[in-house]
Amino acid sequence: MTVQEAIETKLAELDPLHLEVVNESDNHNVPEGSESHFKVVIVSDQFEGTRLLDRHRLVNGLLADELAGPVHALAIHAYTQDNWRQRFGEAPMSPPCLGGSNAS
Repeated sequence: MTVQEAIETKLAELDPLHLEVVNESDNHNVPEGSESHFKVVIVSDQFEGTRLLDRHRLVNGLLADELAGPVHALAIHAYTQDNWRQRFGEAPMSPPCLGGSNAS
């Protein structure tokens, strides 16, 4: 299992309405193929009534093993449904297209 897959699996415990885990390692001075720098965008009802700091602590706690090992940096964007709607509208953003499999 890749580090990205492990992060996605562990964050599934928060029953996310929207989850993006982006490997940003290629933006840093690390060897090609590294999995050391990530961005997480997560929308979960479990964040209702919690401060932003507590949301980050919850995510960091779930990913403690990864943060103690291969993950050097983790950017966390944690939202409730209402936070998300206020910021981005009614529907979650689609992830960026990485190219089609039907390309000629």
